[in-house]
Amino acid sequence: MRISVTVHRDLAVSRIDDRLYSAFIEHMGRAIYSGIYEPGHPQADANGFRQDVMRFVRELKIPAIRYPGGNFVSAYNWEDGIGPKESRPVRLDLAWRSKETNQVGINEFAIWAKDAGIDMMLAVNLGTRGLADARNFVEYVNHPGGTYWSDLRREHGVSEPYDVGMWCLGNEMDGPWQTGHKEAKEYGRLADETAKALRILAPKADLIVCGSSNDQMPTYPAWEREVLEECYDNVDYISLHKYFGNSSRDTLNYFAKVEETGRYIQAIAGTIDYVKAKKRSKKDVYICFDEWNVWYHNREEDSKRWRTWDWPEAPHLLEEDYNFEDALFVACLLNEFIRRSDRVRIACIAQLVNVIAPIRAERGGPAWRQTIYWPYQLASLHGRGQALRVGVDGPTYDSLVADDVSYLDVSAVHDDKEDVVTLFVVNRHLTESAELDIHLGGFGDVRLVDHRVMAGHDLRATNGPDKPDAITPQPGSGVGVEDGRVRGSLAALSYHVVRVAVASAR
Repeated sequence: MRISVTVHRDLAVSRIDDRLYSAFIEHMGRAIYSGIYEPGHPQADANGFRQDVMRFVRELKIPAIRYPGGNFVSAYNWEDGIGPKESRPVRLDLAWRSKETNQVGINEFAIWAKDAGIDMMLAVNLGTRGLADARNFVEYVNHPGGTYWSDLRREHGVSEPYDVGMWCLGNEMDGPWQTGHKEAKEYGRLADETAKALRILAPKADLIVCGSSNDQMPTYPAWEREVLEECYDNVDYISLHKYFGNSSRDTLNYFAKVEETGRYIQAIAGTIDYVKAKKRSKKDVYICFDEWNVWYHNREEDSKRWRTWDWPEAPHLLEEDYNFEDALFVACLLNEFIRRSDRVRIACIAQLVNVIAPIRAERGGPAWRQTIYWPYQLASLHGRGQALRVGVDGPTYDSLVADDVSYLDVSAVHDDKEDVVTLFVVNRHLTESAELDIHLGGFGDVRLVDHRVMAGHDLRATNGPDKPDAITPQPGSGVGVEDGRVRGSLAALSYHVVRVAVASAR
């Protein structure tokens, strides 16, 4: 299978916002408790945070993290998580039918995020609460002092404000499952009034309004139009969510869902443009794809369990065992975000630890990196800079969700500070290798810097506590530079990160 790829320095998509490689963590299952926080664990620090998990988190170089939800936030009282721990109430979490001890709240999470080198993206409750509580939360978090809420933070031992610069205006408010679900116009009005108030308190913050929970919602994409018509000039981003799976065991159709995602992004980008034109606005609104991941392995079973269990504390929930096929899919999805980085500025893998997550941790036991950790890490490390347009000329296939899907999935990023072009490449063909020929136009001399590969694994193979490194990136071979072109053979069902030093040619 011969495939030609063309990339040119001057054909850029956009400068990638580093926040494209962000994450999400919710008070759900064991994401917080025995995920990042487990006092008494052999690897816990003085604050109770697991340092084995922290090491894996730091290696991802995550720019921002969305917290505390998620469905959880729509019935959450943020005040329950501040002040002396022994005085904090235990609450019933309506979203996941479990007990919330509130031993981790905003101040504890801020300690964790600072230690991890991650900026916080906080969500306010617009389900059971509203503008007044959102205003108080922002004042507690961001105001220097001299007011009731900011001085209360100082009493709690935090003298300096956190200056959080990203605020989510609720979560999945289009979903009937959401506590406090609202109709589009109703939510849009509330989001607009909340945004106006928060803008006074945090004038430079990015405000993120809820888009559709997924592109199969009956209200999609009218929801986005109706919401933005109410609040367009007072918000900066609209959120999208989408989860993926392969219950049918149709690998090629699974991989083609990346194309479906591209259509989703394109549709919402068009909706944004429509509202902007209708309002004669000069303002741009971008997309925050703040929940995405693979979720299907245990989804049906978990759905039955959590709806009937008797309010457990930090139960096992949505703990997916990701396989090699999932890693290839995640690599393709990250490529799509790079290719759409002119519209998608923020994206958050959901979630970070234990709950549909790249990192798993046993209570009292070890932590390990799942298969999907690696393409996420490699994109975060090397996918920063200028996204370049990619032309691919080669065989394609048709599937249930999309036709004319290229077997080779490619994105390209030019780090113009280091003069390195990174190519992220997935050969999706089930049996055939790809004989690859890449022309890098607009550059001078080209030199291979690094080649990492994930290949040769059974699609159902996983990592686990007894085999944490069964599937990891390895040094690649068979790819090199000839006559200024990147050439090589890529095995079937393989993922490659090829980095080449380039000299700018004028």
